[in-house]
Amino acid sequence: MSGPKSPLIHPNIYDIENYGSIQTRQDDGAITNESLSFTARNAGMLLIIYSQFFFASMDISVKLLNGLEPPVHTLQIIVIRMGITFVCCEIYMTVMGIPDPIAGPKGVRMMLLIRGITGFFGLFGMYWSLQYLSVADATILVFLTPLTTALAGSVFLKESYSVKQAVAGVFSLLGVVLIGRPAFLFGSLDGIPQGLPAAAPAQRLAGVGACMVSVLGNTGAYTSIRAIGKRAHPMHVMTYFSLWCTIVASLGMVVFDIPVVYPTSWMWILLLLMVGVFGFVAQTLLTMGLQRETVSRGVTGMYAQVLFVVVLERLLFGVIPSLLSVLGAAIIMSSALYVVMKKAEASPR
Repeated sequence: MSGPKSPLIHPNIYDIENYGSIQTRQDDGAITNESLSFTARNAGMLLIIYSQFFFASMDISVKLLNGLEPPVHTLQIIVIRMGITFVCCEIYMTVMGIPDPIAGPKGVRMMLLIRGITGFFGLFGMYWSLQYLSVADATILVFLTPLTTALAGSVFLKESYSVKQAVAGVFSLLGVVLIGRPAFLFGSLDGIPQGLPAAAPAQRLAGVGACMVSVLGNTGAYTSIRAIGKRAHPMHVMTYFSLWCTIVASLGMVVFDIPVVYPTSWMWILLLLMVGVFGFVAQTLLTMGLQRETVSRGVTGMYAQVLFVVVLERLLFGVIPSLLSVLGAAIIMSSALYVVMKKAEASPR
């Protein structure tokens, strides 16, 4: 039985067509599906997988920036990356004639604002964690988001949430412990992946805490996107995200008196440009993919990011994940995938 509809859910305005098949109307008025090539039938999934490569490349670029001297603060990286994304979004909407390119459609502006601010904490937590964790460990921990989003959907949007999903969440916490490896549980066990500089247990826990901030931020962002539905164009969602990330990060730099780091080498400039461009391309491809794909298959495709991250870290940093990290990753990914697939089974088609 489905629960009562949440007042946050409204009918769609921006209807997005189903790209999974091409439909043709016959003389008798019936609609039939034409057979499609593999690429056309899986266009949404392929776009999502492509986006994960650019997300992985962006995170690797941030990791490389953290190793430069002088290091670039996380807030400055966000200002540059999201500033580039905001400009690209505004140019696109202006050229395409999309109405309300800055303010967004009336009726959803508050939800767009919530998406933008919570999205900042999702991004900040991830970038902050990369100072202490490998990109692979940080990426895996952030995949707790499907579990927390399912819980938030139950509370705020009146979506179903089962006991089995709660159990999957408990198992995921076990995976977080195996990746974080707090000293009071594991003692002096050396669990740092090979190829990374040594980090104190307190620093590693700080990295895990930053990932939890990212998970909470992403939960708020994805829940608000679900509430917005198709009442706003995807570019409106990206615009609010990039605009408020830029505003909050800039204010953070002023309040905490964080100095601006100016370029000292071409590598510095190149990496910052890569972060901005890779981020925009990844967000665009992901948005296009999710428009064409079901939620369950879409989230499954996002796990490709883990593979890309592991390969890129191995090639660029020589990082080999520890056995406990691999075990924790398997638990988290299996639990999140279970929640997504059970939700897909419960949803009527």
